[in-house]
Amino acid sequence: MLKNLIPKIFYDRLQDGLEFFVDGLGFEVLYQDGTMAVIARDGAKAYLVESPEYAAKDRPELSIDTDDVDGLYREMSARVPHLLHPNARSVSLKPWGSREFAMLDKTTVCVNFREWPP
Repeated sequence: MLKNLIPKIFYDRLQDGLEFFVDGLGFEVLYQDGTMAVIARDGAKAYLVESPEYAAKDRPELSIDTDDVDGLYREMSARVPHLLHPNARSVSLKPWGSREFAMLDKTTVCVNFREWPP
């Protein structure tokens, strides 16, 4: 049984990733050394890796499913409104059936928060 897909997200500076995910999105650090951090919030987890070479090649867009997109939106828009994605600043129904909004960091890593209908 597959349980989780855990992305590795590259940053020029590890601190940029920690600022976005920990300070901004409320993740906690489970492990950290000089060039890598394991972060988690609820059931979502990721590896943040400092690598200028790979960060220059890829700025990912990630999606996280939630069962309360409205509550998460209220939290994020109150705490870090400057991180709301300019093209997805509010919860909206998408053509594919989910309701979602997005956050964007200063390096253009994007995180979509998505709720599917029951």
